[in-house]
Amino acid sequence: MEDKIRGDIDQHIALFQKVREEMLPEVVAIARLMRRALDDGRKIMAAGNGGSAADAQHFVAELVGRYLKERPPLNAVALTTDTSILTAVGNDYGYDQVFSRQVGGLGQPGDIFLAVSTSGNSANLVRALETAREKGVVSVALVGKTGGKMKDLADHVILVPSDCTPRIQEAQQWIWHTWCDLIDQLAS
Repeated sequence: MEDKIRGDIDQHIALFQKVREEMLPEVVAIARLMRRALDDGRKIMAAGNGGSAADAQHFVAELVGRYLKERPPLNAVALTTDTSILTAVGNDYGYDQVFSRQVGGLGQPGDIFLAVSTSGNSANLVRALETAREKGVVSVALVGKTGGKMKDLADHVILVPSDCTPRIQEAQQWIWHTWCDLIDQLAS
């Protein structure tokens, strides 16, 4: 059992070395993009499914609440939390539209939509990215594996280079925590 755990830790370390060496410029660029949008009175919307829904909600909670320092709340919303919207849209239009309907109704040009997925193939996130493009909402895909369908639909893509879902989620959490930190540091 200890060998398995050591192997998991080794995978984690190797992945984070790749993140550090290959992905930092894009992580920083997206944090700057998010900060500019917030400074311009725009909002950040975030969504995902399952564990990625929890991550989207956690990211938004750090923005609306606080991350490491006291500051005014930031304009952000998790599209995964309103059960009435999710169940009504799911029932009336299908689950693949639960996020696209929200992006369509809430999104304005210059807002940011963050789609979080380990596979990059979630139909409801694919639809939401298409809607974001139609509405002039800037889209960011935080994905793993090959990036799936989402990598070709988003304006900005952070592709965690792993096929292991737990390692992808660990790296994604570090990325959005880093965004929270940088958004605070870049405050005007």
